[in-house]
Parts: sequence; C-alpha cells; structure tokens
Amino acid sequence: MSDRSETPDSGHVSVLLDEVLAGLQLQAGDSAIDCTLGGGGHTAYFLAQTAPTGRVLGLDADPDAITRVTQRFEVEVTAGRLVVAHSDFDQLAAVAAQNDFTRVDAILLDLGVSSFQLDQAQRGFSLMQPGPLDMRFDPEQSPSAADIVNEYTERELADLIFQFGEERHSRRIARYLVQNRPITTTEELAELVTRAVGGRRGERIHPATRTFQALRIAVNRELEQLTTVLPQALSLLRPGGRLAVISFHSLEDRIVKQWSQAEAAAYVQDRMHPRGGYERTPTLRLVTPKPVTPSLREMERNPRSRSAKLRIVERL
Repeated sequence: MSDRSETPDSGHVSVLLDEVLAGLQLQAGDSAIDCTLGGGGHTAYFLAQTAPTGRVLGLDADPDAITRVTQRFEVEVTAGRLVVAHSDFDQLAAVAAQNDFTRVDAILLDLGVSSFQLDQAQRGFSLMQPGPLDMRFDPEQSPSAADIVNEYTERELADLIFQFGEERHSRRIARYLVQNRPITTTEELAELVTRAVGGRRGERIHPATRTFQALRIAVNRELEQLTTVLPQALSLLRPGGRLAVISFHSLEDRIVKQWSQAEAAAYVQDRMHPRGGYERTPTLRLVTPKPVTPSLREMERNPRSRSAKLRIVERL
C-alpha cells in the first residue's frame, strides 16, 4: 500500500489509514460517517474518495475538534459535502437522521484519545505533561477526572481503576490517592501512583498509565458509548456497507469482537432452548476475522499506533 499516513495539510498522523481506506472501499458518490473526527485525518481521504458528489458526516464530542475540522474543510462544509456535528457518538442514529445520513456506505470509529488532546497539557490527558486533572472530551460535561479522584470512595476508586485500567495494584493505588487528597493536577496523580506501586519496576510503560486510562474511560463513558453505538452504526449501513473500528486497548477490542461475532453467527447456543440453541439470520459478515495491526514501519513512525487494532464488518 502507498504511504499516506501523513494526512494532507495536517501534522496529525492517522492510525492504520491505508488499511481503513482499503477495507471501507469508498467510491465516488458514496456517503460516509466519521464518528470521531479528531484532526480530520481519515475524513480528508473520505472526502477525496467520494468526490465530487459524495457526502461525509463527522461527529466529535470535543468542541476544539469541531472548530479545527470546520476551519480545515471550510470549502467542503460550505458546499454541503461535509456536515460537522458536535455530539457524543452514542447519539449517532439521531444525528444521522437529522442530517439525512440514514443509508450510508461506510462508518468509522477511531476510538480513544487523539494526538491533539494528548499534546495539549491544559486538557489533562497526558501523564507526561503537567496540567489540570480534567480528561473530558467535552469540557462542558461532568464529571472531570479530578471530581472522580477526589469524591469517589476508596472502594469505588479501586474498582474503577481495576475494571477500566486492568491495574492489578488498584486497591493500593486507591488507598494512597484517598490518603493524599485533594489531587488537582496530572503531575500530582502520576507521582502519587508511582509512589503507591513503588516505581517502574522494569515495566515498559509508566506506572500511572493504566490509572490514567481508567479515569479517562470513566470520565467520557467510553465503553458505554461503544456498546451503544455499534448497533446504531449497523442500522445505518446499506447492505454491503462497511463499519471499521480502531481500538487501542483490550476492553474496547473485546466489546467489538464479541458484538461482531454475535451478529455474524448463524447459530446461537442457548441452554434454555429445548434443542440447546437456535438458528438465526446473520446481520453482518466479518471482513477481518482477526484484527489488523500496524506494520513495524508504522509503529516506528508513530509509536502511539503500537496498540491499535482494526476490525471491519460488512452489513448483509
């Protein structure tokens, strides 16, 4: 495939770009939805591939992303080829209906936090930069990460860090955080977690990485939104239309995998059924039975892509 990961007119590097474009198979005149605009990297190619008459709908909960993409694609927005909506993607069906995108050819979900958010210290997503403990995709929504860290009980905090961060030291971390409240900055949180677990201890990632992940997921209801949006996306695809999902940790990928396998199944095992199960009509086909991962070249060029997994399904 061609090396197109550096998107036109942007320093932002889109993860698995070539694989997404090859998998979605967009043509001139098609309609597509980018549920996570970010910097508009994937959207730029959606617009190019569907030109001159195709249309693209882009959603993002982050108002900065809406402003950035609207300015970048001012011509396409004015011409009606790109419709930009400030919305969580769990409202996809309603937003699509409002903008006449009810039978589309392709939908993309590029999950997780964007490079723009990580690189802005004031947004509070990065443990490598000092900033307020925020982590909200939409700064107008509540709660913030600081609200959770300072208001949850020790048990609630431990359960959250274990469930969403898959952190085996969650109880020790929660106890230490509660003992040292209030915590208001990313720098404080990263230092306290490091002290709670006794430093790096030879691990490849920062000791606070999983705790930061857990808080971000909880703040933005990421897993709840993903579970909600998948059936909505399927309902919007025309027969033969494709959905691509890029995930960045096992919790997201597991949800996508289990949902897609269930929808692709022609037989459901059910112990409560008289015959032990029943046949059903599959609603989709697995285009990628196993997840697609970045090449070594892409991971070297963009280290943030190393944990990415792409799954693509096609509506029947």
